[in-house]
Amino acid sequence: MGDLTIRTAPLEERIGYHFKDRYLLECALTHASYANEQKIRRLKDYERLEFLGDAVLEMLSSEFLYSQYPEKREGQLSKLRASLVCEPSLAYCARDLELEKYIRLGKGEEACGGRQNDAIIADVCEALLGAIYLDSGSIEEARRFVLQFILSDLEGKLLFYDAKTILQERIQKNGGTVTYEILREEGPVHQPVYEAAALINGTRAGIGTGRSKKMAEQQAAYQTLLSLKEQKR
Repeated sequence: MGDLTIRTAPLEERIGYHFKDRYLLECALTHASYANEQKIRRLKDYERLEFLGDAVLEMLSSEFLYSQYPEKREGQLSKLRASLVCEPSLAYCARDLELEKYIRLGKGEEACGGRQNDAIIADVCEALLGAIYLDSGSIEEARRFVLQFILSDLEGKLLFYDAKTILQERIQKNGGTVTYEILREEGPVHQPVYEAAALINGTRAGIGTGRSKKMAEQQAAYQTLLSLKEQKR
């Protein structure tokens, strides 16, 4: 366990929580491919903790949005919650914490680019939340983690994850059109990176990159919105 303590010390400093039960943290950072490959029966993967963390996150994000937006109806709150705790959003938060550096992956999964896989990184983020909840023995540490690292910068995250819709609506109001163009694709087949451009009335207005065409277009739309916002100042 000493090696794990040294290896994860920067992560614990970053999240502001130090685990009493190191085994919980170890499991939260372990992918099934690693547990199977190592043939260590005592070591479980993150899936059960991710299941728990998902439930904790849904409850805490629902509580937060219920208090934050008293005027919104159930359907609006559900849509808002879905955009804030979706896989790309959680993966974004996880990368901000550099969680991918600490995940234990099997050699095959590592070779396939699993460390940059949004699904895996997002699952680990939820598993870490589940581990914090169990280790602390209360909801308060879990709430602090969610508010500080997942529901922080609410306005910026909502703008990013609704960027394509917001941009479309703004440009259409003035009779314009928005289209997207994939400019290039780089990297290995299992881990491509796309660059996309957002075009307003056929003119390039913003560029973004992402590990899928959809995310590259989303980033391009977001950069365009930021540029339009800056022009209004």
